[in-house]
Formats: sequence, C-alpha cells, structure tokens
Amino acid sequence: MERLINRLPETETERRLVKHLVIRDPNCGVKDEWVTAEMTFCRRLESVVLSGVPDTSDKTIVRLARDNPNLQGLDLTGCKYVSEVAIVELVSQAPPLQWLQLSGVVLTDPTVSALAKTFSKLVELELCDEPLVSAVSARDIWTYSRKLRMLRLARCPLLTDIALPSRIKKGGDATTGTDKPLPHRPSTWLDGMPPLILRHTAVDLRVLDLSYCTKLTDEGIEGVLVHAPSLHTLSLAGCTNLTDRSVESICKLGVQLGAVTLAHVWRVTDVGIVKMARACLGLKSVDLAFCRLLTDMSVFELAELQQLHRLVLVRVPKLTDNAIYHLGDHARSLERLHLSYCDRITLKAMHHLLRNTPRLSHLTATGVPAARRMGLRRFSDRPPETMDEDQKGAFRVFSGENMRALCRFLDKETLRREQAERQNIPFVARSDDKMDLY
Repeated sequence: MERLINRLPETETERRLVKHLVIRDPNCGVKDEWVTAEMTFCRRLESVVLSGVPDTSDKTIVRLARDNPNLQGLDLTGCKYVSEVAIVELVSQAPPLQWLQLSGVVLTDPTVSALAKTFSKLVELELCDEPLVSAVSARDIWTYSRKLRMLRLARCPLLTDIALPSRIKKGGDATTGTDKPLPHRPSTWLDGMPPLILRHTAVDLRVLDLSYCTKLTDEGIEGVLVHAPSLHTLSLAGCTNLTDRSVESICKLGVQLGAVTLAHVWRVTDVGIVKMARACLGLKSVDLAFCRLLTDMSVFELAELQQLHRLVLVRVPKLTDNAIYHLGDHARSLERLHLSYCDRITLKAMHHLLRNTPRLSHLTATGVPAARRMGLRRFSDRPPETMDEDQKGAFRVFSGENMRALCRFLDKETLRREQAERQNIPFVARSDDKMDLY
C-alpha cells in the first residue's frame, strides 16, 4: 500500500512501502508524537500532508527531511507550531521538492528567500497568512522559481507593488508620456528598492492568488500580468486599492482566463467589468461579491459568456430583476449563482431563473427579502449549527432536488394566481402545495 489517508502505517510492510502519507482530517485522532515515531521507519515517502495534525512540531519535520531524500511534496498548512528551524533543515537537506504548502507557518524573509533559491523546480508554492513576508523575499520567488504553475500569497499584509515584477521589460522606457514625472520620495527602505525588471516571463504560471494584499495598486497588477501572460485563475479579492485600470489589465489575458475573483474590490465599476466580459470569453467563474458600484449592465455582459458556470453577486445592492431575467434568458451554462443580500430581487425573477436555466444546481438567496416569504424555508438546505437564530432565519440556500421542488412550488403559485385573476378574487399566497384559492 503506497498511499495512506488519515491514518498512520500499522505494520512493517506498510512502513516499508508507503510513499504518500495524507492526514487532512483533524478529527482522525492522529497526534504529532505518533507521526514523529513513524518518521524513523518510513524512509520512502515522496509526499506528506500534515494539515490534519495541527500540533506538528519541528522534530517531526526534521526527521522527515533527514530520512526521506526523495520527498517531492509537503503540506504543513495550519501547523502553527512548526518554526523556521524545521524549514531551514528542509532547505539544508534539499530534497527534490515540486510542491510546498506552508500557509500559516510563520516565516521571515531570509527563510522564504532560501526556499526560492534552493527549490528551483517548485511547481506549486503556497505562502498565505504570512505577516512577516515582505517584498525582499517575494522578489526572490519571482526571480528564482521560474517553473511555478501555482503561486498563492494571500493575506500577506507587507506586500506592495515593489514585490511584483515591473511592467517595464529590460531595455524598455519607463515613461509613457512626454513629460518625465517627479521622482517618488520613499517613506521606507522597501519603497526605495528599484523596480523588479526580469528578463524571463512566467509562461508556466496558471494560478495566482494575491487576495487581501491590501497595499497592492493598479501599477503592481499591471506589471504582474505582463510577466504572467498565461494565467487561468486569478484572485485579487480584498485588494481595495484596485480600480478599473486593473480590470483593463486583466483583459489582456484574453480567452485563456477561466476564473477571476474580485470580491471586495469596491472601486470596480461597470466600465471595467463590461470590458473584461467582452475580452475574456473563456471565463467560467466570476466573483464580484461586495462590488457595490456595479449595476445590471455588468450582469448583462457576463450573461453572454457561453462557458459561465459560477457567478457570485453577493451584496451588489444595485442589481434588479432585469439582471436576473437576463441571466435566465441567456446564461444557459450557469450552474451556481450567489445572490445573497441583493435586496431588490423579487420572487418572480427567481422563478423565471429557475425555469430557464436547466443546469443551475445551486442558488444562494440568504438575506433576500423576497426569499423569506412563507413556504420557501422548507426548500432551503439546513443552516450550519454555528449560526445564531437570526442568521438561521435568513438562511436561504437551495440546491439539488430542493431547487426542482421549489420550482414546482412556484409553478403552482403562478397557476393559482392566474386562476384568481380569471375568477376576479384576491390572490392569497400559500405555504403548502395545495391548489385551493381560499
């Protein structure tokens, strides 16, 4: 048995043959001291996932690095007790790592720079939630890790534009106008660093996550998109300084862009989204949650995308029924739609959507006033137990068979309404499936 999931090897044969140890479930009961003991006997490991062992210690990682020279992948996500001592030992042993996930392991710039310079064959690198990582080490990642296909640097608050490749290629002109701008006066020594001008291009990079790096601006995003022209998935959620200029830079990715996340980028307007929808025709997933300046016009353009599977419009307050009707008429490939806290949407528009989008399998309408009327709650999925009573009362998530049952219920209500009009009697909404008018 070469792969063990959510358990440790139990026999000598398993210890001798296991190559892939995966412990992701924190409820499986595996403790760090047990893993440490097994590292002495498991010497053929090629990939190790310990995100389900949150008390993982340096001792375990040191033994793993010393006794497994063929290690190709390591996931320590959320292992907050692992320190730089273990990571430095990993660097000193220099196994042929191809993917490394260290989100939540607090690292400093020298250690991250050593990782980038030592493991030049890395294909995947995750360094999210790193409060001490700055432009110094981020620049080394772009310089030395040239084979990356996935790079995640989400929630690294010290990252600025200087941490990203410059849009100016070697030998290019830094100025686009006739007047030379005044030199910028740096406030810190990091701001005084020169632009990162690289000779190579990250042609292999497909996934880039810079979510909640709040100091990034349009200039930095423009540079990184020039350096990584083949991106398929781009996440810029929470980068609150970005504007339509960044969205116009995203347009340069063209049809190869498949998923983009711009949640909480509140400066984005219809102008940028319309341009993106017309330029990036291969989009399958678009997240525009909390983009409060958007209107129906953005949805009109996104609905024309032939491959759109997922659309997130949570708390976009200017949306009206017109946008939902347009989605129902044109977004035939839509499978997941999130409309929570869009106050202007009515039940009639949601009914039209359900009847005309055959592939729709998930609809989120939490906080939508129209979805709180009597009779609809029974079609919703069960709310999480962690919610309070008010949150559970507003929770409306429809999926699978519940969506089809909701559509049948609304069909009957439409029929009852038509019968009431023909008989010239007041229409009264019901909470059950009966067809009685009274």
